[in-house]
Amino acid sequence: MTCQGVSCDFSNGFWHITELSIGEVYDNSLSCSSAAEFREDLFKLKHLKRLSFSNCFLSSHHKPITIPTSNWNSLANSLESLQFRSNPGLTGTIPTSFGNLKNLQSLVLQENRLKGEIPEALGGLIKLVRLVLSGNSFVGTIPASLGKLTNLLIFDSSRNFLSGALPVTFGNLTSLIKLDLSNNLLDGKLPREIGGLKSITLLDLSHNKFSGVLPEIIQEMVSLQELVLSNNPIVDYVTRIQWQKLKHLEILDLSNMGLKGNIPNSMTEMKKLRFLSLSNNSLSGNIPLKFERMPTIYALYLDGNDFTGKLEFSTRFYEKLRSRFRASGNMNLCSSLALMSTRHVPEGVKQCEQDSIIHSEDSDSSLKNEYLNQNLHFIASLGHSGHVISGFTFCFVVRMILMALLWII
Repeated sequence: MTCQGVSCDFSNGFWHITELSIGEVYDNSLSCSSAAEFREDLFKLKHLKRLSFSNCFLSSHHKPITIPTSNWNSLANSLESLQFRSNPGLTGTIPTSFGNLKNLQSLVLQENRLKGEIPEALGGLIKLVRLVLSGNSFVGTIPASLGKLTNLLIFDSSRNFLSGALPVTFGNLTSLIKLDLSNNLLDGKLPREIGGLKSITLLDLSHNKFSGVLPEIIQEMVSLQELVLSNNPIVDYVTRIQWQKLKHLEILDLSNMGLKGNIPNSMTEMKKLRFLSLSNNSLSGNIPLKFERMPTIYALYLDGNDFTGKLEFSTRFYEKLRSRFRASGNMNLCSSLALMSTRHVPEGVKQCEQDSIIHSEDSDSSLKNEYLNQNLHFIASLGHSGHVISGFTFCFVVRMILMALLWII
């Protein structure tokens, strides 16, 4: 039975509350009082399976609300899902007693004002399939104990202040399909062990301080659909990876990483790639024409590098990508004259010098021919004029005009 924000089950002759949704979770959720607080009565609901608070603890000018540190043991045998979403008035730390919720499958602590470190005790929640800690102010390192969560499908701890290295134990999370640690202060080398994430489809480590090399083991993460490593000082050669092995990759963002070398052909052989950003690196050489033959590409950002040579893409390619193609900030890169005469000119790319010279010579030749034709017509008119003119005067005028023409030519 379900009523507003409450679900109940009938068992052993009694009705038991199994779900509470408080705040703006669903359309039928219970409304939240402006003076909401936790009471001990909550922990008397021994059959409670799902508990959600969303947009509930709102105002920071009221007394700050913290998550109770005790009494969670009373829900250890029943609670499967615990969510605190978008509660700006909710502060404090994650209670270590959460580690006693052995049946918990989903723990979501998203967009609150929680702080402190992530407890090692969370590594004991072996039934967890979803762990979301994003949008708080957590600090410290990621506990190695989280590598024990072998049933985990989603781990999102983005937009915090976590530091230190990525635990090598994460290589044990073979069921993981989404790992988002973006916008933290994580550093060190990317461990080879992440290659064990064979099921992962999204890996976002952007906006951290990872350094070292691109581990070749990335090419073994064959289920990847989105790989975002941007804004990390990984000063390495992009040719290290055999990109064509990532057959399911659709989004690849390697911008602002200090990458070096030429664009490898393997990068143009990813048949499902839709988005590629290599902006603001130190890549060099020519831009491969093979990008145009990639069947699904719709965004290509190559600006802010050291590419050289001439852009040879067709007008049709530029029409397809439009503003989603960028190659500005490459000082020794140019675009052909044919494109310069259309509205599909790559913004910020100069006209090739040779084409410019040819265009100038053609213009000069045209002007000379026009001048020559005009004066020959004038000479002819003198010869056929009805006016009286002496032979000497006619010859003198013709001679002066021919001398002027020779000087122009």
